[in-house]
Amino acid sequence: MAKTAATEAMPAQSPSSLCARYMDVRQCSERYCAPLNIEDYGLQAVAETSPAKWHLAHTSWFFETFLLKPYCPGYTPFHPRFEYLFNSYYNGIGEQFPRAQRGLLSRPTVEEIYAYRHAVDKAMGQLLDGQVSKEIAARVELGLQHEMQHQELFFTDLKYNLAQNPLHPIYMPTEKAWRTDEEPQDICWNSFEGGIRLIGSPKIGEHENGPFCFDNETPQHRVLVEPFSLASRPLNNAEVLAFIEDGGYNNPTLWLADGWAKVCSDGWQHPLYWQHIDGQWFEFTLHGLQALDPARPACHLSAYEADALARWYDARLPTEFEWETAANELQKTNSQNNGVSSQFVDQGHYHPSANHNESLFGGVWQWTSSAYSPYRGYQAAAGAIGEYNGKFMCNQLVLRGGSCVSDRRQLRASYRNFFYPADRWQFSGVRIARDRRD
Repeated sequence: MAKTAATEAMPAQSPSSLCARYMDVRQCSERYCAPLNIEDYGLQAVAETSPAKWHLAHTSWFFETFLLKPYCPGYTPFHPRFEYLFNSYYNGIGEQFPRAQRGLLSRPTVEEIYAYRHAVDKAMGQLLDGQVSKEIAARVELGLQHEMQHQELFFTDLKYNLAQNPLHPIYMPTEKAWRTDEEPQDICWNSFEGGIRLIGSPKIGEHENGPFCFDNETPQHRVLVEPFSLASRPLNNAEVLAFIEDGGYNNPTLWLADGWAKVCSDGWQHPLYWQHIDGQWFEFTLHGLQALDPARPACHLSAYEADALARWYDARLPTEFEWETAANELQKTNSQNNGVSSQFVDQGHYHPSANHNESLFGGVWQWTSSAYSPYRGYQAAAGAIGEYNGKFMCNQLVLRGGSCVSDRRQLRASYRNFFYPADRWQFSGVRIARDRRD
């Protein structure tokens, strides 16, 4: 059996605690889907976004494929073709239904997919009702982390799909006042000394009973970090408006070559979901079309836009090593930490808030200038499960910190998210950095 990033890091767990954790995460997916109408479950506007019902099925496929089939002798799959329909990209498992055509799957129905989920949950409950090995516990944990990632994708995909509708559908009404009319706080600069820094999580087998990490966070290694300064908060909407009003989207000197080509080919003139109506700026959100709040963190920016904005502000994007250094040092001083002043999905407000924008965690993912590549000494697990991260380490950039639709249980200083630099449908923003100017 191939080891995963969690195999030796996870302690053996009691059946009751592991099963309770499993059921809690699984129920979150269904709770997030509860506000949907039946017609919403099948939407897929582009290949990069998946229908809500596909997310529900694929996360169940993961447990069926990597736990029930190998560990439960005599287990009968719920449906013989679901392995093909709901395999995302695991070539070691077999052929996959075309990603761009997931929205064409009117069958199985939503009702059948919920029946699939509940059948998998029942079988998983039986698997976890007894002595649970470290290996099974590790795979369950990987499956839960995988499901939490898909819960975030549920929100980002749903938002993109709903945004195509000129009726501006509302996923969830909000009772909070959208604009506070408060003056945005000025950016302050947090300074950090240079030196040799430990980055990432320890290599598999180097620590016992440690917290979960994905394999792309390993092995822990040393990096030379020069002195730098990091902005106290992400750029907000007012600062992006200033960039727009100064002609930032029409100034090729601010843009990387591929970014400028994208601006020209796709006609970018503002962040995704912004609309200029009768002289006023609005933003489409999961809470409907809202007047643009200048104080909220700007989001749905590509890495190209983030880089151009940083240039305009006489700054740059941080490296992922600078970001992790800052997160570790700020957590040590308790001035910022993961969970106290941060905004995550459990708060039920699915758009970044101005009240939480000084935390390094939550609110918006923050682009870095670092290529998503393996750390020195990285080894992907053998077999299909090793395809989880390693094969995507090409042509993408790293984002750090999490967003308002991330689960706080996933995030840590070493967590590496990754997307292509042109991608904008995630809750991605920008926190600028500078070389230290002593």
